[in-house]
Amino acid sequence: MVKVFLGGTCNESTWRDELKPMLTIDYFDPVVDDWNEDAQKREAFEKVTCDFRLYVITSAMTGVYSIAEVVDDSNKRPDGTIFCILEDGFTEGQLRSLHAVAKMVRDNGATVCTSLDAVAEWLNRRQTVKDGK
Repeated sequence: MVKVFLGGTCNESTWRDELKPMLTIDYFDPVVDDWNEDAQKREAFEKVTCDFRLYVITSAMTGVYSIAEVVDDSNKRPDGTIFCILEDGFTEGQLRSLHAVAKMVRDNGATVCTSLDAVAEWLNRRQTVKDGK
């Protein structure tokens, strides 16, 4: 079964809870109550072994590491990288910057989606293709 790593904004953002029921593929959610060494090791393993790495960015983000991750993955594994910006709550200036990142990610050959519905549709289609349907 196809599997996706659910990277991106944490900080009590609910996008993962919204996306999971829409998926017909397997996923790894790295968000845990206790971020310890075992959780870090599991995340590193899943990030490498999942078929796809998804990075969803919301206005709840406080750091920029997920932006660095998506750009890095779009260079190293463009066919397996998906980027999605959920635009609500960002300023116009922030959106200009995020759209520039999206262009860079797309130019690297990765996939850019504009909604969780589009993400789910794109990912679920990968399982259908893999199954030969």
